[in-house]
This record gives sequence, structure tokens and C-alpha cells, in this order.
Amino acid sequence: MPSLATLLNILRHFQEWAIFMTQASIGIIGGSGVYDIEGLVNKRWQKVESSFGAPSDELLFGELNGVKLAFLPRHGRGHKIPPSEVNYRANIDVLKRVGVSDVISVSAVGSLREDLPPGTFVIVDQFIDRTFAREKSYFGSGLVAHVSMAHPVCKRLGDHIEAAAKYAGIKAVRGGTYLVMEGPQFSTLAESNLYRSWGCDVIGMTNMPEAKLAREAELCYATVAMVTDYDCWHPDHDHVTVEQIIKVLLTNADKAKTLVSHAVPRIAADESACQCGCRSALQYALITAPEARDATMKVKLQAVAGRML
Repeated sequence: MPSLATLLNILRHFQEWAIFMTQASIGIIGGSGVYDIEGLVNKRWQKVESSFGAPSDELLFGELNGVKLAFLPRHGRGHKIPPSEVNYRANIDVLKRVGVSDVISVSAVGSLREDLPPGTFVIVDQFIDRTFAREKSYFGSGLVAHVSMAHPVCKRLGDHIEAAAKYAGIKAVRGGTYLVMEGPQFSTLAESNLYRSWGCDVIGMTNMPEAKLAREAELCYATVAMVTDYDCWHPDHDHVTVEQIIKVLLTNADKAKTLVSHAVPRIAADESACQCGCRSALQYALITAPEARDATMKVKLQAVAGRML
């Protein structure tokens, strides 16, 4: 009869083998409507463990024109998890564990500009993080690191998404600042006007600390912000009906599926990807001396920062 330790070791190797067999290069984070892409084959849901707790849901693996993808419902299937309670660290960690190197984040947002009406997609290039109740880093006491967030998204991915949008005839604005608020309540009128005075373009609740953690995990990351309505600054805001918002949401989901289907082959064919600076973000970021690094933290960070540890 094998010992408990032997059985646990066999189970661990089996889990590692199962993950290896479902490696994916491109990860998609977003709502469930994004995953029903025409041409996606070999689909299956699989649970992937993280050393940072439970991710929002299982990963949906599939292949699109030979490219392996991993989809993650940010709020869980059925939208069960509010923005402040999403385990962003586990979500990015499991994507890194299954081999994802490029992440497309799809998010619903409100518009802070008259010329960004509902139905517009914004390929965001900057964030202002106003969240305060979330774990924002993989690092901490025992293993300290500071990554650059001056340019928080991957320009290379943004280029591919922009080209895919143009090819598909989807109205997408390149560049914009996403104000990430804590939520779950929407902003007050005074807050909405303040964010407009700061030059922000869209407002939402989900892309921080997601973008920060993707950078720490050395993943290329890009955000597609889908405008569903004007924020409360707009004089017509109070006249928007639930039916109108749902109609925009459904239309946006259809366009998002089309955009992803056109962006994926462009990203997969990019031979310059391995030289992207996002993939070496930790090169000079680890501050703690090797001999002083906490052993438990090193084990916990193997998926995220194993290259440097």
C-alpha cells in the first residue's frame, strides 16, 4: 500500500501533466458572452489550482484555427463575484500556469466623453487606479519587487487588436485612460465630473489590479473597454432604460467575439513577441537579496516569477 506522501506526489504529478496537456498561449478574460466564438473547437472546462486561492472559475480551453486559447470568466459563470471580491491574483496566476503569454481583457465601461457613445470600443493605454480594497501585488514582506507601470498595457497587443478591429469594421478608438473605481456602487455626479476634469475617457471597476498583476507575472496584457452607456455626468443618463443597456451589452458581446476571432491569429503569428519588454518586466524589479528571500514566498511565486527565482 503506497504511503500518503507517495499518493500526494502522484496526484501532484498528474495535475502537472493535466495542465501541460492543456497549455494555451493566449488568454481571454471577460464575460461569458465572449466565449461562444464561432470556430472554437475542442472546448472543455478545467479546474486549475493557484497558490493564491481560488480563481473566479474554471478555465475554458479551446482551439481557434489551431491556436490554443484559455478563457476565464472574471466574475465567474453567471456573474457571481462582485468587482471588489474577484481574486485577481489567482486569476492571473492560473493563466500563467497554463502557459498563457498574451492576455486580452474585455471589460464593460461607462463613457466620460461625449464622442465615445455606447457601442464604442476603446483600446485603453492608461489607467488611474482608485481601488482600495484589493490585493494589488504578488510580492510583499520577505520578497520585495517594484515593476514599472508607466506604460501599463502592451503596445504590440494593442496594435494587433486595432488592426483586427479595422479589418472587422468595428469602431474602436486607440488610446484612452480608464478610471478604475472600487465599486460596487457607481460614481456620484461630483465624482464623474471630477474624473472628466482629470482627462479620463472611460470608467469601470475591473481592470485594476488585473493590469498590475499581469505586469508582475511578465504577461503581455491589453484592455478592450466596451462602452455600454454614458456615466452619470451626461444630461441624458437618467433617461437610459434597462432595455437599452441590455441591447448595447448584447451587441458589444457579438462585436467582442468577432474582434477576438480576428485578433487571435494576428497575435499568434507575431514572431517579435518573444522580444516584447512585458516578458522581462521582473528583470531588474526584485529588490530583496537572494539570500534574504523568504522560502515560502519563493514557492508561492514559482508560476508568476519562476524565471527570476
